[in-house]
Amino acid sequence: MIILQLILYCALFKLMVKSAVGNNALNGLYFYPKEVRERVYSLGLSDPGTVSRKRKRFMIPFFLVMLAALVLIIGAWNGVREFWPAYLQALLFLETMNWFDGVVIDRIWVVYSRFWVIPGTEDIPFARTWPQVVKKRGILTAVWIVGAAVPAGLVLLIWR
Repeated sequence: MIILQLILYCALFKLMVKSAVGNNALNGLYFYPKEVRERVYSLGLSDPGTVSRKRKRFMIPFFLVMLAALVLIIGAWNGVREFWPAYLQALLFLETMNWFDGVVIDRIWVVYSRFWVIPGTEDIPFARTWPQVVKKRGILTAVWIVGAAVPAGLVLLIWR
């Protein structure tokens, strides 16, 4: 059952990213390195204010939906009512999401899909390299060791 839940959680992650960008990679310009954003600005395809607004419009609902889904999976679906089991499940889901983002999104979807290439920026590397992915995901692994306490605590507040 937990494998199915992990797959659904990662599918929700990808669905939210895809719905945020729609059919235009410029809608997700906030995901790109600074060099790409600056070139896009110089080409007149977007501006920093628009990118900042789109980032906020995506990130706030994204974090809230992913947190709510996690709390519902652990508390409602799995019926967990104790802190440590809730914490361990939260940690498993957050780490799976973390590495899913780095490997499947950053290294497979972004690298092998022409969708993410913004015209006029083809000469600028925009996909994370394997060392960059491992470094970022390693840092986030440490962050989630602490951060998993938040959804675990929410599970207890709601269902205990």
